Amino acid sequence: MTPRTKEQNEDIRQQRLAQIRIAAADVFLNKGPLLEIRDVAAQAGLGYGTVYHYYSNKGDLLNDLLWDALVRAGGWLEAPTEVPSASASGEVRVGGQFGLAAAADTGNSAAADSISGNRETAAELGPVAAACVRLLQLWAGDHGLYLLYKLAGEGFASLPEARSTPLSAAFRKEVLAPFAVLLETGRAADGAAASGGTAAEPPYRLQRAEMLIAALVGCASISLRFNKLHEEARDIARFLKL
Repeated sequence: MTPRTKEQNEDIRQQRLAQIRIAAADVFLNKGPLLEIRDVAAQAGLGYGTVYHYYSNKGDLLNDLLWDALVRAGGWLEAPTEVPSASASGEVRVGGQFGLAAAADTGNSAAADSISGNRETAAELGPVAAACVRLLQLWAGDHGLYLLYKLAGEGFASLPEARSTPLSAAFRKEVLAPFAVLLETGRAADGAAASGGTAAEPPYRLQRAEMLIAALVGCASISLRFNKLHEEARDIARFLKL
């Protein structure tokens, strides 16, 4: 048997890390900080020793899971007409990498309908509501991303200060601040300013963004529990009167 190349070994390593993080996010949704490495191994369908080889403690695993999710956290703001969908292999992709045509090509009619329906939502609802629907639908297929937003609202208290502080700063800069700008421009587009509303000062913009994210997280937790978040995303947006 021909030995694997360094590139092949690295691909396998990255695939295994992704598999472990996905499993960890699923377990964390149910058990929170009580999560154990053996729980993650069982969820991932891997041996305890395999997971332990990559992560010897749950603190390192949670830290990497959240930073990895942060890399994906801005996609919903950058792709206003796309929503996540599953490829034939189950992989969740967003934006131009897996759009409406690609979904149809794989025979994934549910994914295609979802993307098409979200375009209708963007036209039907305002920019803020449409963006929030996208975010909720992303959470439905990416539990690591949901955990990032959830734990950000808690100040990443599950992590020691040396890890929570830089993660909080990065989330504030890369996610919260752009979302706050979206809220302000969305209000203006909806005519809030013309009806007597005034633009909020930057600190209050961030506070509004934090409050809305907290509301979305709370509503999403119920739908996630019953695996219905994707289909109930629009109802949540209407319930919050976005």
